[in-house]
Amino acid sequence: MHRSDPAAALEALLALMARLRDPQHGCPWDRAQDFKSIAPYTLEEAYEVREAIERNDPDALRAELGDLLFQVVFHARLGEERGWFDFAAIAAGIHQKLIRRHPHLFGGEATPGTAGEQSRRWEDLKALERAADGSSDASALADIPLALPALTRAGKLGRRAGRVGFDWTQPAAVREKVLEELGELDAALGCAGGMADEHAREEFGDLLFALANWGRHLGIDPEEALRGANAKFERRFRRMEGRAERRGAPLTQLSGAEWDALWCEVKGEP
Repeated sequence: MHRSDPAAALEALLALMARLRDPQHGCPWDRAQDFKSIAPYTLEEAYEVREAIERNDPDALRAELGDLLFQVVFHARLGEERGWFDFAAIAAGIHQKLIRRHPHLFGGEATPGTAGEQSRRWEDLKALERAADGSSDASALADIPLALPALTRAGKLGRRAGRVGFDWTQPAAVREKVLEELGELDAALGCAGGMADEHAREEFGDLLFALANWGRHLGIDPEEALRGANAKFERRFRRMEGRAERRGAPLTQLSGAEWDALWCEVKGEP
């Protein structure tokens, strides 16, 4: 791998961003953006990085990381224009935070025995930082971003609550909660005549929350598990489409039994 000059490359990227945002000679689209308008692109690029990782595609990963870095540079430029912060302040801030949150490396503390212990220590340090900053939110659930995917956030909420003692002790107990929530959903649907009303939607949400926390107790990331299920379903459905097309069978004209037969054909394939 060719070794490049990261400082020079970053300086060039920062200069390019300033050129794109130049009030007189910049790009009209780039000049029209603000924090809110580019936030969706930032999230999109983060997901594309994840997709490249899952595909184990190093070229795509390099490109997608570049797109994500550009988003950081874009936000930094917007902050600099407003006199709030610049890229250097962002980099210095995270550098200081990482040193502060690794006292076993930089502060003389004993090294935690496991990654799990280090993760718990990280959460303790975050709580101390919130208290030191005078945060008005002293809840154990503070600072869990609302923008997280809902299943991921459900797991984080449960994990945080568990740190102060509000949690199930065994996965089997969470399974019982899942069955309880399923029963409550069935009851809500029965009261609504089998159609989903507001109460049924609430009970469905409770069921998903319980499932997310059951996964947490089983050591399963619910978001990752659902992504895997989505990918598997898409792979199998596309194979069914291909087989139906090769056999001259219009999909919309297949009977339920024919769909089931196709599904069974592809289900046993890797």
